[in-house]
Amino acid sequence: MLNPIHLRTLQECVRTGSFAEAGRALGYTASAVSQQMVLLERAIGAPLFERSARSARSTALALRLAERSRDALGALDALEREVRAMVVGEEGGLRLASFATANSRVLPDVLAAVISQRPHAEVQLDEGEPDEVVDGVLDGVLDAALVFEYDLDPRQWPLELCAEELLAEPLHVVLPASHRLAGRHRVELADLADDTWICTREDTAGARSLIRLAAAAGFVPRITFRSNDYSVIRDLVSRELGVAVLPALAIPRDQPGIVRIFGFQPRRRVKVLYRKQNTNPLLPIALEFLASSCTAAASEWEQS
Repeated sequence: MLNPIHLRTLQECVRTGSFAEAGRALGYTASAVSQQMVLLERAIGAPLFERSARSARSTALALRLAERSRDALGALDALEREVRAMVVGEEGGLRLASFATANSRVLPDVLAAVISQRPHAEVQLDEGEPDEVVDGVLDGVLDAALVFEYDLDPRQWPLELCAEELLAEPLHVVLPASHRLAGRHRVELADLADDTWICTREDTAGARSLIRLAAAAGFVPRITFRSNDYSVIRDLVSRELGVAVLPALAIPRDQPGIVRIFGFQPRRRVKVLYRKQNTNPLLPIALEFLASSCTAAASEWEQS
């Protein structure tokens, strides 16, 4: 394989017509230049110069090789610049996944911040429930994923992954504006035992959490409407078709009828999963912005 350093030296020798002049231009001694050219001649199996005491006349082969190597060395220089940019995160890619409510409330600020700081990087976002994105992180298809678990429906994450908690969302009761308890700051869940409930599908962590929360309050909720779309649930509540318990990220800032649960405060915990051995330089940047965005989200309901 031809040595790129030798090819660069060859180009300078061809340009100057002298090993000494080429050495001065490149910072080598004339002897070092001569040795490099000997090694290059051995590599190609043919002489490149007609040597004399005062000059080194380039052969036709040397002229041809110097010309043809110019594009190759330019491409190598470009590759080196790209690699350096990827190493520091100036270029390269970042692949994230998250669930719908975090995509709506947390990820927009994160994506904007990462792209602003690294405008030449390719940033991708996908959406999925925790069970749908964990394998992507394990397989290296995703750099990181936001997932959640409920206090009343805990789960274990793969030991191969780091699982950092970013947010502990309180669960709030959402009532119709005309509900008898809508004006209260806090309610006992037992006071809603006779109400109609609206919830996510039976196979979801949110639904299991509601069943266990109600059981602790001494009743079984009568669930008549189910949807995994929180906007549908909120709309059904606003139409006085029932009440619901929703995590804070799923409730818009201007949502009426939000009531805190009295006593035990259940939470949905948002965590970021990533591989311990992931060396993507963009990942620490994303993790920093994720933490900041989640802190900002938490401050909204802490002040309310």
